[in-house]
Amino acid sequence: MAGYQVYVDDNFHHGDESERYRLGEFTTREEALAACRAKVDEYFDRIQKGAHSFKELWEGYMLYGEDPFISNDDTQPAFSAWGYAKQRCLEYSA
Repeated sequence: MAGYQVYVDDNFHHGDESERYRLGEFTTREEALAACRAKVDEYFDRIQKGAHSFKELWEGYMLYGEDPFISNDDTQPAFSAWGYAKQRCLEYSA
């Protein structure tokens, strides 16, 4: 497979591929990872730091956030949007 395809699933419709969309194709893994992180960051950019608990942030993300992933046949570890979102929840929590 040429390039790194990034797709986005909707956590609210988790498992429903009809809700999936293609974010784009990137030349390098680093570009694809940056696009995935930026997509998760869009959710947290709307939230005031320190205004919510980790639990509230995590539950909100799991309901309303987006889950980007990289489709490619390389052997690098997969990007985990949920893992990255947990990190962001820690940074944003009260």
